[in-house]
Amino acid sequence: MIDPVRPAALAAGDLVALVSPSGPVRSVRADAAVGVLTGWELRTRLGRHALARTGYLAGTDEQRLADLNEAFADPEVRAVLCLRGGYGMQRIVDGLDLDAVRADPKLVMGFSDITALHLALWQGARLATVHGPVAAQLDKGAQSPTALGAKTVLMSSAPVTVKADEAESTFRVRRVGRAEGVLIGGNLAMLASSVGTPHMPDLTGAILLVEDVNEQPYRIDRMLTQLLRSGALDGLAGVAIGQFTDCDAEGGPAAEEVLEERLAPLGVPLLGGLPIGHGDQHVAIGVGVPAVLDATAGTLHVQPVGRA
Repeated sequence: MIDPVRPAALAAGDLVALVSPSGPVRSVRADAAVGVLTGWELRTRLGRHALARTGYLAGTDEQRLADLNEAFADPEVRAVLCLRGGYGMQRIVDGLDLDAVRADPKLVMGFSDITALHLALWQGARLATVHGPVAAQLDKGAQSPTALGAKTVLMSSAPVTVKADEAESTFRVRRVGRAEGVLIGGNLAMLASSVGTPHMPDLTGAILLVEDVNEQPYRIDRMLTQLLRSGALDGLAGVAIGQFTDCDAEGGPAAEEVLEERLAPLGVPLLGGLPIGHGDQHVAIGVGVPAVLDATAGTLHVQPVGRA
């Protein structure tokens, strides 16, 4: 198993950079993020273009990339939190300053479109990162499960155990068994669109995490089929299935039926019902770190990203 590069966990007084490498964010949501992080006794700094807007992007490609690379290169910054997902990370991911990342590893958190960043940092620097809320979602409140979970992963070196939740639509997807491996993945659409790029990881022996939002079942089928046909899922140890939010369509199979039908033939443990993804509340976990998927017990145990 590959040993990941684990940045130091955050401590009171540390500086956190807030950047928008994908879609635009409203200032009121950025302000809410600053308020919560300040309450954690952290200092914050907005990227120079964090509140910019160019169509459906948070500024030009050059502006978004500059903010990201400046944060990675700044020795004072100890974590880089993405304010939003949306779309746009893949347009700039090839310009990441991986030398700066390797020279001074920092915590990185986000999800959805930010999956492209997680994959690039894993491929290019073996950096363990945090699949957790984008910072704008801290507007759910400092005491929300989403915010509290993010704080735990960012500011401690404790492992996280996620239990399958019967309230999640994917709970029925299960193939019992136990798997150990590095947890890799995130948003299904980003994974499928990474096939054929330098940032599609080798998933041999890995536990794959998948989640998505606003994708009709036939599109979930198409993305899984793309991954299967490409050989990307060959040698998987197991699949951790998160939230597939607003993904059903009338008159056809449900998203969880498609997930089960396409993934069960892999013959590896499958565990659905994990509250990870685009739900009203969701859990933060590390990716690029060792994990144990116990589909029989209904748990995903994930090692910490931050070191003490």
